[in-house]
Amino acid sequence: MNAFATTPATATAPASAPASVSVPVSAPAPVSAPASAPDSESARASAPAPVSGTTLVASDLDRTLIYSTAALALGMPDAQAPRLLCVEVHESKPLSYMTEEAAELLARLTAETVFVPTTTRTRKQYQRIQLPGTTPKYAICSNGGHILVDGVTDDDWHASVVRRLADECAPLSEIRAYLTATTDLSWVRKHRVAEDLFAYLVVERERLPEDWLDRFGAWAGDRGWTVSLQGRKVYAVPKPLTKSAAVREVARRTGAALTLAAGDSLLDADLLLAADRAWRPGHGELADSAWTAPHLHVLAERGVAAGEEILRRFRAAALG
Repeated sequence: MNAFATTPATATAPASAPASVSVPVSAPAPVSAPASAPDSESARASAPAPVSGTTLVASDLDRTLIYSTAALALGMPDAQAPRLLCVEVHESKPLSYMTEEAAELLARLTAETVFVPTTTRTRKQYQRIQLPGTTPKYAICSNGGHILVDGVTDDDWHASVVRRLADECAPLSEIRAYLTATTDLSWVRKHRVAEDLFAYLVVERERLPEDWLDRFGAWAGDRGWTVSLQGRKVYAVPKPLTKSAAVREVARRTGAALTLAAGDSLLDADLLLAADRAWRPGHGELADSAWTAPHLHVLAERGVAAGEEILRRFRAAALG
């Protein structure tokens, strides 16, 4: 069964909101229908003929498969720590890692399945990453705003997303104006816009005004946007801009019979809901809120060990 062709399972609401997040966290509603699939000659030419029985693996990257130094969670004695492989360099400095065992598992997985990196990162940020194994034909960036095919943006898909956002949501400029008018440099370190699709703030979390997040969330919700606090970042994302919509489109193109997914953050919830089988690590915003769903497997592992275990579970599920 391919859940991307049917109505996704309804999630079970968490027992309570995480203490670390100011906005109450509840299980999101099942994902809405994606923007209409591009039906142009160029889009059809970019998609290979579907392969019957294909398994599609759509995975978040940061704090799911790859980890910064701060997120590794190496709690064992130094002499027992796993060997690490650097998979991202930024400004001439190593930035993200996975274990060597995870790298080997991923290399095998990319040969056995349609592996689709699925990230909120912009295209430029994603292209810094050098994952082991066969280079993925498809990648999803900007939380579903861009589908890359052999490293090149699918312009038809992006245009369909932009049209839908214009039809259903307040413009990004209105969100930015609110952020400018209501934030204070004493607790905001950076204002950022991701590829003209969504906005986020980098904040001093301990200085974040107690009621600001609630007020912003309510205001943005009335305008078709969602707000979430994840680590030191406050994200404002249009409701129709979802990872699951883009993965659904890739599943359609590849004829996937089974879709597997993994993620750790609030922005991954719709993706996990829409997959046939899904996993989340023992860390992250979803873990903090005890978020679950009927088909979700909750792992005990945290940090880089969780990334390795997720890949092990992906391969076992794909191989049946």
